[in-house]
Amino acid sequence: MTSQRDLKVAIILMIILLVTGFICYASFSPPTPDEPIRIMFQNKGGKVLFTHSGHMEDYGLDCLDCHHNIEDDDTYNCSECHESTGDEDLPSRADAFHIQCQGCHEEGGGPVECNSCHAL
Repeated sequence: MTSQRDLKVAIILMIILLVTGFICYASFSPPTPDEPIRIMFQNKGGKVLFTHSGHMEDYGLDCLDCHHNIEDDDTYNCSECHESTGDEDLPSRADAFHIQCQGCHEEGGGPVECNSCHAL
């Protein structure tokens, strides 16, 4: 009889610990950051992993350095203005990325070889 009672006590204790763990995880999980930490750009040339922290903290860039030509303080995805195919007035999404990224990399000493960014 003692072994069955011990088993019941052990099961109840495991359930209590499991529920306590879930409650603590839900209550004390870190907050979601305002901006994404990393963004994976999918494209034909190879995936590009962009890190906000690497560009903002390490190189001192501001949101408006990349999210340009906006009237208010909100940032928008590139695809909200740039289509997959461009025209005379607005470059395509791919061309806009290349103009923006390569221009900054060439000025600031970032990598300029295709496979440095298109590495995945």
